[in-house]
Formats: sequence, structure tokens, C-alpha cells
Amino acid sequence: MRFAPPAPLAPHTAPAPLLPAARLASPLRRRPRLLAALCLAPLLTGCFAASGGDGEGERSAAGADARLRVALAFPPAENLSPYGADATILSRLGVTEGLTALDANGSAAPALAASWRRESDRSWLFTLREAVFQDGTDVTPAAVAASLTRATLAKPAPAALTGVTLTAKAEGGTGVRVTTARPDPVLPLRLSSPQLAVLSPKAYAKKGAVDPAGTATGPFELTSRNGATAAVLDRFDDHWGGRAQASGVDVRFIADGGARANALRTGQVDVAEAIPVAQAAGLDTDTRRETATTRTTSLHLNTGSGVFKDPALRAAARAAVDPSALAEGVYEGHADAGAGIYGPAVTWAANKRVQPAGRARAAAPGGASVTLATYDNRPELPEVAQVLKQQLEKAGFTVKLEVREYARLETDALAGKFDAFVGARNSLLDTGDPVSLLASDFTCGGGYNLSLLCDRGVDRAVGTAQAVADTGGRQDAAMAAEAAVLRTDAVVPLVHQRVVTGVDEDVRGVLLDPYERTLVGAGTRR
Repeated sequence: MRFAPPAPLAPHTAPAPLLPAARLASPLRRRPRLLAALCLAPLLTGCFAASGGDGEGERSAAGADARLRVALAFPPAENLSPYGADATILSRLGVTEGLTALDANGSAAPALAASWRRESDRSWLFTLREAVFQDGTDVTPAAVAASLTRATLAKPAPAALTGVTLTAKAEGGTGVRVTTARPDPVLPLRLSSPQLAVLSPKAYAKKGAVDPAGTATGPFELTSRNGATAAVLDRFDDHWGGRAQASGVDVRFIADGGARANALRTGQVDVAEAIPVAQAAGLDTDTRRETATTRTTSLHLNTGSGVFKDPALRAAARAAVDPSALAEGVYEGHADAGAGIYGPAVTWAANKRVQPAGRARAAAPGGASVTLATYDNRPELPEVAQVLKQQLEKAGFTVKLEVREYARLETDALAGKFDAFVGARNSLLDTGDPVSLLASDFTCGGGYNLSLLCDRGVDRAVGTAQAVADTGGRQDAAMAAEAAVLRTDAVVPLVHQRVVTGVDEDVRGVLLDPYERTLVGAGTRR
């Protein structure tokens, strides 16, 4: 879910939704592990900027088989289910993989599928590479098809499948045919979602549960968990890309941002994600990494019930908010003022942005009482909420704040138990496709609709965008749909974030990913 003296990394090229008909990657065959590691490590670590270099001077405690110690900001909220927010924890730790992955340009790249081709508007054939699950069984077309089928049956549906009906069937000894009910020109992007990771049949042995421990395909295997506080990963020696350079990963879930920074500063961890901007200056310059991301912090207004069911009061809230004060104040310049749902890291968005038309006129709040909720796993968010409280009260609202850990907040937020919600969302995390975010977050059937928005015009604009295959045309349609969403004032974009990750000076190969899907990979070591 989520995250210098290097200079801040430049934003990566934006995703191109239209994909080539086939990738020119041939299936890999098993080979001696040393050769595999030498040949394939660049594939596993080269997609995104890796922190550190290969120079000399590593501490004596470091070595080829040293374990990594990682602090993550978000404890598991759904028992490490691969179908929700916890899926990103598994992908960031190198536990799970899908048929495809995202490369640095936001295009689909080979993962468990070595190649693919589009057979028709609704059918794609994926050719598997030779690989094994962490339980020792082979990755077969039947196993992959069964795993994808399980994802389609999950309740609630994974965000990556919002508005999509697909079926997967084995085809011969190496093929998986995926068919969609309607044409889906970005299916290879969609299948890169962490929520569509491929697991072995053993993962589904218990009715109503999915267990990723020892059933995934990544370079690290989840071997034990201590509730929502810690997890232990060991190297999976039979990974198709060769052995990881670290022997394992010891994970601590630390919701408090200051505590994460202190753990890094005192040598208790090697990598700490999402360092608060207030703590970043206190880290040695050699341990700070700032990454431009496609993450936007937004104010979601509950359109389904309560005060903000009234469009005029939503307009009043939007008019009261000053995003630039948040970017320069709370984020101390480590963010850009909100321009829309997509920020500067989506490099094509600014030139294609459409201004919303037909917004409701603001009405006087007259002291209307609202509950504003957020979570403290990202330490800036309570500060953002406090500033918003002041801005809204100045405009005439009465505001009560509620702050919890995300794991104890998500269910209530999605159920509409708050009038307003401040959240940080990576706009390209789920699928890499900008249209898919709009479908999952702002349509009547969306699975992550924090604003509870159900607007016929929005659904129509998103549906139009989903049908466009041409890259430029899809981008144009996405921006028209963004304008339709913003017209409703269901969401107010606040800031576009640049995330600070703390990395010990001895650590090499940390994957600094603008899409926040990866962090530890086969080449990460100390």
C-alpha cells in the first residue's frame, strides 16, 4: 500500500492502456540455480529504480545470505486475503506473483505468463513459463485457471475486477485462455493486479478462506505470522527466476510513523516504508529515498446519507478546502496541490484534463454537524484532517474528528458510517489502468466506493471509457470521466504525494515503485 542523498526520482512514464497483441518473451526452462540467478535477477529487480549501488563498504554483518528486516505501515486488515488491500502487502514483500507485472512505463510485462496474444475482442491466450508453487507442485494451466476463477467468486469482488466478468480455462500443456463478457483491451494490465495473484490449490483447502502461506510463487515464502504485528518470510529456493539474494525477510507492522523512523535510525530494521515528512529530515541523507508516486490524498464526501447527500453542501465543502495549504504546510513541500484524481506522476493527465461543468451551487452550511474520519498509518493524514476541520468550520460546518488504524476503519468507511473520509489512494495500484480506478471507486457497482457515489452520468462516462482500446482515446475518455466524477463533488483531491522510504546505507536493490506494488525483490540484499 504504500512506500533521499539521492535527488527525488523523476515521475515514471504513464501507463499506456493499449497493449501489443503479444509479448516477445519466450517461456523459461528450469536450469541450474546459479545460472538462473545470474540470468534472471535483472528481470526481477530492473523494472523500477533500485536504491543503492553495488559499491564496496558494506558492513560486516551484511552478506549474501543475510536476512532483511522490514517495517511496513499497514498491518493486515483482512487476514492477508489476496482479494483486498492486504494483497499489496504480499506483493511488496515478494510473496505473490500474477500472470503479468507492471514495468516502469506502466505497461504489462511477463511474470508467470511468458507471453500472450489477443485472439479476439473478448479472448486472450496466455502461455505459462515453467514454474513451481512454494508447496512444490507445478504451476499448471489448470491450477492457474482455478486460481483466477476463485478470484472472480470472491465477495466483495477484487477492485481489479470491478465491472468485469471473466472466465479462465486451461488450454493444452502451457496455455490459459481468459475470456471476458465484454471486450477488455487492458486485460493483461488487469491481470498484473496483486489481487489476482496465482496461488496453488492448497491455498483454498479451507472452505471460505484463502491461505497464501506456502502456496504462492514469489521469491519469498510466508512461513509464519504473529497476528497483525509481525511475519516471517523465508527464501523460496525453487523460484523460477533463481534464488533470492537475501535468505529471508523479517517483517514488522508498525502503524506509528515516528516509530518506523526510529526503528530505522536505531538499526532495528533495514527498510522502513512511508516515513513521515516530519521525520524525514532527521534521517541521514544516505538513508532517505523520495519517490514520485501515483498516490493522491483525497477528501471523500458521503453522497449516500447524511449532510453530504445534499450536492449544495458538498459544493460548500469543496469550496472551503485549500489544497495548497496542505501541500506546503502538512507535507512540507513533499507533495503537490491536488489537481484532479490523477496527479503529476501520471504524466499525460495534465494536458488532457477536462474542467468539470454543471456543479451544484454552494449553500450555507448553517452549522451542519459532520464526522470526518481518517487513519494514522500514514501520519500526515491526521494532520490533514485537523487542517480540514479548521477550514470546514471556518466555512460554517461543525466537525467531529475520528482517527483509527486503517484495519479498524475500512469496513465502517465503506459502509458509509462517516460523513467524510480522508484517504490516500494510489490511482494505478489495482490495475495500472486509469479507467479501472474510476470504475472501482466511483460507480454504482464499485467495490471501493468510499463516497458511496451512484450517479448515472458518472457510470455512463466510465462505461464509455472502458470500451475504448486506443491509448490516446482511452486517456481522453478517462479524463472526461474524471470530470464527471469531480462534477458531483463526491471527492475533493487534496494533494499528490511523493513518498519517502527509509533504506539503511548497506541495503541494495530495494524496489522504489511509483505504483507501490513492490518493495522487496529477488535482488534486495544487505
